Amino acid sequence: MTSELLYEIFIIFAETIHSRSTMVYNERDERHLHVIECAKQMMTAARTAPKAKGVDIIEISMITDDDIVALSNALHQIGENMGRGGLMRDADNILSAEAVLLIGSREEAMCLNCGYCGFPTCGERTEGVPCAMNTIDVGIAVGSACATAADLRLDTRVMYSVGYAALKLGWMPGCNYIIGIPVSASSKNPFFDRKRKVQPQQ
Repeated sequence: MTSELLYEIFIIFAETIHSRSTMVYNERDERHLHVIECAKQMMTAARTAPKAKGVDIIEISMITDDDIVALSNALHQIGENMGRGGLMRDADNILSAEAVLLIGSREEAMCLNCGYCGFPTCGERTEGVPCAMNTIDVGIAVGSACATAADLRLDTRVMYSVGYAALKLGWMPGCNYIIGIPVSASSKNPFFDRKRKVQPQQ
């Protein structure tokens, strides 16, 4: 190997090392992808959460970008139709999310005859009344997902309204109960912004 070739290899190596040592990553540029990866960890936490009798009928999805806008629009329309300002407020809130997790449950009676649904036995339960164990399973999964978000220093809020809009859109076929969790990484949790109503002076 000639000295000229060795010199060229040395120069290429030195330039590579220099370029790597001066690489600067801005948190704002990396934030979205980072939040998405963290949200995937939240999905895993929800999946591995304890479930009644060990029966897994939980469904978990994540939406981003244009789907968040579509969900917001649907929720805003529902709020208008129902005359519920709180739903429209939530619709505005989730536009600040980097991702939204949807955690729902298919209906399947656990045959425990626990009476938590309001009926003495599972056999007496009226069609359309959700099994309480299914609902509890969703709650545990939501708690596990949010605990993971807290460990990762992400901002979240549990929103039944967001899940209701996803249910009406039919985004999780087979589920009759969905909870939404918007996720953000910003200087302030945007999901707790509440416009205060000004009381008229007496």
